[in-house]
Amino acid sequence: MDEVQERLGVTIYWPDPYSPEQRGTNENTNGLIREYFPKGFDIDNYTEKDVNFCQYQLNRRPRKVLNYETPCEVFFEEPLHLV
Repeated sequence: MDEVQERLGVTIYWPDPYSPEQRGTNENTNGLIREYFPKGFDIDNYTEKDVNFCQYQLNRRPRKVLNYETPCEVFFEEPLHLV
């Protein structure tokens, strides 16, 4: 891990085990994914098309953490017109 930090010139933070409050965005995203793939369902029953649809939908969903912009807008600078 130290080598990765040094080569990239970044600090890597690891949350404590069993501390979801330290991984807010990650935990929120897991909850959003569960809307498409409920817990307890066999993942083998889903197709690549199902996964791509979930990805498409979530990448175009405004997020509070991104100042109510979508991940596509922030990371790819693509303004989306939802109305």
